[in-house]
Amino acid sequence: MLGFQLDIKKKYELWSLVGLEPVRFSLLEFENLTGLNCEYIEDLERPHSIVTKELTSFWEMLGVHVEAGPSTQEIIAALERCEGWSRDDRKRLAYLAIFTGYIEGRKYSTPTRVSLARLVMELERFENYPWGRVAFKVLMDSVKGRDISGCYTINGFAQALQVWVYTALPELGATFGNPLPNNPSPPILAYKGRKGRRQFKEAILKFREDDEADECFEDDDDDLVEDENHDGEEDDGEECLKEIKDIVDAMISSPS
Repeated sequence: MLGFQLDIKKKYELWSLVGLEPVRFSLLEFENLTGLNCEYIEDLERPHSIVTKELTSFWEMLGVHVEAGPSTQEIIAALERCEGWSRDDRKRLAYLAIFTGYIEGRKYSTPTRVSLARLVMELERFENYPWGRVAFKVLMDSVKGRDISGCYTINGFAQALQVWVYTALPELGATFGNPLPNNPSPPILAYKGRKGRRQFKEAILKFREDDEADECFEDDDDDLVEDENHDGEEDDGEECLKEIKDIVDAMISSPS
């Protein structure tokens, strides 16, 4: 779908041509697909926070410099040694796992933005923050107008983009998305997905009716679907996210 992008001026809208029909991916579609809070607030990516003793202490527990945001790698390391932490601190760690792995969704060892990560010290504020809007902006900054002639990286909640493709091309979703019964809502929960690379060329071209589509695939099919998350480390990235999810689920369900 990224190979079929239309050239439009709006920075935070993506339009792709499916057959003869243009299909839009915007904040509205992202909100409907994910169910995340996408409300508008000022200073979205630079919220005000104070470096308190409690914050400094918690960052030390994470093993992260107080002026840096934690990486997914650091969060996973902390998840393995947090058994004796207080319930609130374990909840903060679980929230940061979601933040690093899905909202920011950057490379395994890349630090996240500290101004946003610090919000976790105010649990209610963190829980009500419009993370959907943050995640959408990260994703769009990563995919809009990208050159996909070679290996490329997508940051952010890339799974939302994948489900958008499934909903735009239902037959593709049925074949590759491994849809769950009873259509769970929001749609992001309706597909189990499959591990590893998938060759989408024939499936996508089936829905294309113009000859120009072949030009998008003429060099190397593997390049187009090389990796949408971690520059050739897709399997490691998926295992990383699975590890986060499993540990966080266990933490949330464990007693105080």
